[in-house]
Amino acid sequence: MNFEFSFVALLLLIMLFVPNILWSRCPPKDYEKHSKNENRILLALERIGEILVVVFSLFCGVNFSLNLFLILVFAVMLIYEAYWVRYFTGSKTMHDMYESFCHVPLPGATLPVFSFLLLGFCANDVLLILSSLVLGIGHIGIHYFHNAEL
Repeated sequence: MNFEFSFVALLLLIMLFVPNILWSRCPPKDYEKHSKNENRILLALERIGEILVVVFSLFCGVNFSLNLFLILVFAVMLIYEAYWVRYFTGSKTMHDMYESFCHVPLPGATLPVFSFLLLGFCANDVLLILSSLVLGIGHIGIHYFHNAEL
């Protein structure tokens, strides 16, 4: 493990936060109806995972050097950005939010988790890998149940 600041992680976090901030201004129709029934355990895991992923990713020591993992990390995040373009240019419904994208199920939940998991492997950082898994259980779990309600 390396506790050096990562500009790669900072860029990834910006790529993650910007569409989510925009989303908070125009969530899908009926989102509040579904979010009222979220599992408290999954919600706690999601929140804990979010905090840990931010902290451990920013200090994972990965910076810009060409390697396969880093290429995959950014490829996954670029697909995530394209998913948001589809959402924001669409009708902004729950269906739009949960429809698969590039054959990825629940893309708004799975793609960022997978990207940070890959970053953990790139950094050889067990704490970032474990944090990404905690985030994934909570975040993907919540969105899985939202989708199942549809």
